[in-house]
Amino acid sequence: MVDFDKIIDFFNNMDIPKNMLNRGQLVLNEFMNPIKILFQQRSVPQEPWADDQIEFLLQTLSNMDTDKDKNAARVGEREARIASKLHLKTSAGFCHGVGRSGFLTAPQPKAPGGSIMYELSNYLARNILKNFGLPNIKDAIVVPLCTGMSLSLSLGALKSAQSKKSSHIKRTVLVPQIDHQSLLKSINLLGYKTKIIEGKIFGDAVRIPVEDITSNLDEDCFAVISVTSFFPPREHDNIKQISKFAKENNLIHIVINAYGVQSPEWMALIKSAIDAGRVDAIIQSTDKNFLTPVGGSLIASPIKENIVKISQAYAGRASATPVVNFLISMLSLGISGYQKLITEQQQNRKILESKLREVAENINERILDVFNPVAVGISLNTLKQDQLYALGGALYNLRVTGPRVYNPNEKAFGTCCNNYITPYIVMNAAIGATENDILSAVERFKKAYRQIVKK
Repeated sequence: MVDFDKIIDFFNNMDIPKNMLNRGQLVLNEFMNPIKILFQQRSVPQEPWADDQIEFLLQTLSNMDTDKDKNAARVGEREARIASKLHLKTSAGFCHGVGRSGFLTAPQPKAPGGSIMYELSNYLARNILKNFGLPNIKDAIVVPLCTGMSLSLSLGALKSAQSKKSSHIKRTVLVPQIDHQSLLKSINLLGYKTKIIEGKIFGDAVRIPVEDITSNLDEDCFAVISVTSFFPPREHDNIKQISKFAKENNLIHIVINAYGVQSPEWMALIKSAIDAGRVDAIIQSTDKNFLTPVGGSLIASPIKENIVKISQAYAGRASATPVVNFLISMLSLGISGYQKLITEQQQNRKILESKLREVAENINERILDVFNPVAVGISLNTLKQDQLYALGGALYNLRVTGPRVYNPNEKAFGTCCNNYITPYIVMNAAIGATENDILSAVERFKKAYRQIVKK
C-alpha cells in the first residue's frame, strides 16, 4: 500500500533530482494534511478546504463500498446497481446509502466507506452546533429528512420509549400556535392530536404566554413543542420556561430550531433551556442553516440516548446524498467560513432594517416592532385590498423571491393568531444572502409599490 507521506521513496532510484522529489512531497503533504487532521480530530476544520480536497476524500471513501468491487458477485436485491454514471455524481459515489434497516447510524456491511463518511458527518454535526451556541448538547445526527419529517421521527421515537414506562397511552401534543403546515402535518401523520395554544398580540408582536401553555395541560398530553425561528409577527417561544414546565410534568420537549443556528440569540435561548429544564431534541434544517440543497436536518440532544432512540426508529436504509451535502458544506466553509457567514448575516439584517425604515418613512408606514434576528416586517396600512393582492405578484415579476405579504381580509394563517389586523410584508436577511440581494430587493420593492399605487 502506498504511504503518501513517503511516496517519493518509490522514485529514489530514478533520474528525478532529490530536491524536486522533496518539493513534490511537500505539496502533496499540504494537500493531504487537512484530511489527516479530519480523521484524527473528527471536527469541523478551522479553515475551508479546497474543492479538490473534498472530492478526493469523497472519492476515496466511496471507493471502499462494495459496489466498486469489480470482482464481487452481487446477488442481493439491493446492491447499489445504477442505470447511469450520472448517479455516481449526484450521490458523490455513495450509492449504497447509510445505515441498516431499523438503525440509521449502524454500519452498513456493503458500504464501509459510506459508514465512515456518515460517522464523520455526525461528528461534524455535533461539533458545529457546539461551536455555535450549544456546548451542552451530547450528540447529533444528520438525517435525510426535512424539518417536519424529522419532528415525526423524533416524536415517534421518544413517544415509543416513554409509552413503555406508562400504562396509560397518551396522544396529545401541546403546540404553541405555529402556522406552518409541515409541522402540524408531521404530528397528525403519527395519529397524535394537537392542542394548539393560540397566539396573542403584544403591540406588533405575536407571542404565546407560558401560562397559556401550562393551563392547557391535561392527562392526555405527553409532549410539548417550542419554536425559535419563525416569521414576524410571531416571536420565539419562552423556551427556558417551557423546558422547566416539561421537566416538572414529564413531557417530551422538542425544539424546532428550523433556521436558528445562524442566530446567536436564538441559540442562547436553547442553551439556557437545556440548563434550566428538559429538552429532548433540537431540530434544524441543513439547507436553511448550512447552505446545502433541500432534504436534510440535524437532530441534536443533550441526552445521548435520545439520539440512539431516534436513529433506531428510522425505517429502512437512508439516502446518503443529504448527508454528503452537509459534509461538503462543513468542509468547504470551515469554522472561519461559517463565522464569516454569520457576521455577514448580522450586518445584512441591519442594512435590511435601515433601508426598509427609509422606505416606510417615505410611504407613511412603519417597521413592525417584533424581535427577529433574521427577518424584518413593514406595515402596509396605506394599501387597498386589491393593491395588497397585487404587491406579491409585482415583486415576483421583478424577480424578488421570498417576501411574504399578509392581507388581513384574505386569511389569518401565517400570523399565528386569529385577529392580526395590520397588513404587512416580511423580508429576510438569512444566512447566505448578500448585501446586493438586500439592496436589490428593497429597490425592487419600492418599484413594485410605485407600480401598484399608480394603477
